[in-house]
Amino acid sequence: MSGSFAGSAQLAGTFRVGDGSITNTQISASADIARSKLDQDAAQEYVVPWSTLRVHDAIETLLPQPAANDDLGWPATQTMGTVTPFIETADLKAAGATSVYARFQFAMPPEYDSGETITLRLRGGMNTTVADTTATIDAVVYKADEDGGAGSDICATAAQSINNLTAADKDFTITPTGLVAGDVLDVRIEVAINDGATATAVIGRCYKASFLLDIRG
Repeated sequence: MSGSFAGSAQLAGTFRVGDGSITNTQISASADIARSKLDQDAAQEYVVPWSTLRVHDAIETLLPQPAANDDLGWPATQTMGTVTPFIETADLKAAGATSVYARFQFAMPPEYDSGETITLRLRGGMNTTVADTTATIDAVVYKADEDGGAGSDICATAAQSINNLTAADKDFTITPTGLVAGDVLDVRIEVAINDGATATAVIGRCYKASFLLDIRG
């Protein structure tokens, strides 16, 4: 049946509107729609600014420049308009098995769809020369319990190789059970390099960190 209707009407029972028949322009700006009824947007990216990263075992301390001890750090030169910020290891040629770290916190945004997919994406690679044995990137992730404690590591993906001069995205699955908007994640990035005898510089780099979240609204 087709046609038009003018005036008012009162309906009893269930009235179903066809999918897609109400468009965005037809919904009032003051419509009271619960977030849970909105479409889910999967894997939306939330970038972690490098300026938030800290020394992993002294979180009150900014990362060093250059990288030192067991800390990832800033390279010597990052000229505005020429180089965008990234973090890296020290030159670890012939240093044997060495791990270096950086730490940050991430607050789950209000639009996060509780208990839905969370992926930590780290983009990394090597500079100058690959390691003669291995070079990997890894993460540990803990949910803050709001009273100064933490549970177990909820990163479900093992360390991944970055032993390549071409940078690549490495995805880490975060177990989302019980996570809701407003939760704070405590994250530590680890770059582990094992090099025994390379003569030229062996430097691991991380160019970007972001969370991919399923959201509503």
